[in-house]
Amino acid sequence: MIWASDNARLALLELLSRGSLKRRRTQLEAYDALAELPWTRATGRRDEIGVVEDRRTALAGLIDRVWPAWRDVLADLVAAGLPPTPEGYGRLLDSQRAAGIPELPERINRRTAAALTASHSKASLTEARRGALRETDPTHDGSIRLRPPAGLSARTATGDVDLSGIAAVLGEVSIPERALLDGLAFDGTIRAVLLVENLGAWRDLCPPPGWLLAHVPGWDTATVGHLLDRLSGIPVLHFGDVDPNGVRIMLHLRRRAPDLKWFLPEFWFELADVSGLRARWPQDLDLDFAPAQVRELATRGLWLEQERIVLDARMADALEAVLAADTPGKPSQ
Repeated sequence: MIWASDNARLALLELLSRGSLKRRRTQLEAYDALAELPWTRATGRRDEIGVVEDRRTALAGLIDRVWPAWRDVLADLVAAGLPPTPEGYGRLLDSQRAAGIPELPERINRRTAAALTASHSKASLTEARRGALRETDPTHDGSIRLRPPAGLSARTATGDVDLSGIAAVLGEVSIPERALLDGLAFDGTIRAVLLVENLGAWRDLCPPPGWLLAHVPGWDTATVGHLLDRLSGIPVLHFGDVDPNGVRIMLHLRRRAPDLKWFLPEFWFELADVSGLRARWPQDLDLDFAPAQVRELATRGLWLEQERIVLDARMADALEAVLAADTPGKPSQ
């Protein structure tokens, strides 16, 4: 039924209360149906219809049948100074939800926040909806998987934990976002941090002593940003696929960490002829910052996957070399 949705009923409400209706993407079906009825007429304005005054009663009868509460809704919109449109109605509902929000803790998950301030938990948190949370911060609540170096521990307000000891038993540790937001600090020596895009490469790579390995899956970088806040002054390298998306991820991470170095060992590019995979590199992809080897791959329509070299015996030396390089993004020699 056309009139089962709020947007369709709002089309009726706008036409009845304002005498005209604009054509909107969110109300196309309702607009087209009304435009075919003898109750409406062209107004002379593009994408707008008006009500035929002597047919207004029929229009009112329809909205009475499909939306008995329309008079109350219209009164609430007028009282709030909002228009009878999908946007206005959405803002009205947001304000009504905001009035019913219970007392909140310091932080809540962003999905919980959306469920309280919007129509469902997957809705976006607009500025107004964030404002309804008052002092409460919505959190992503991701976690970051780490392979810590020997002797590394974490200190929090509630106690200390031996991260390297946990990793010796389980193979890795996971740090939740809220622990980082609450001021988690690392105790011990971290010579460098390596962010690794793909899970297999992160798990199988054997780093030099003192390196912290963090798994950064694709675009899910919210939690790693908080991790980097706790590692000020420590060199950070990124190791990902050399493909268009890998370049975009590198650019994205550099906006968060401008000094981020790009781990691109020279021997990797020597494999392009035997293990390079076909890829289409977009013409508008920013490669100005990329080394010549990356730009050559793009020209040839090839990409390199990181798993191919993760067990190469030269990896540890290559990591040390890029750490020592002065220029961020320069391939190790």
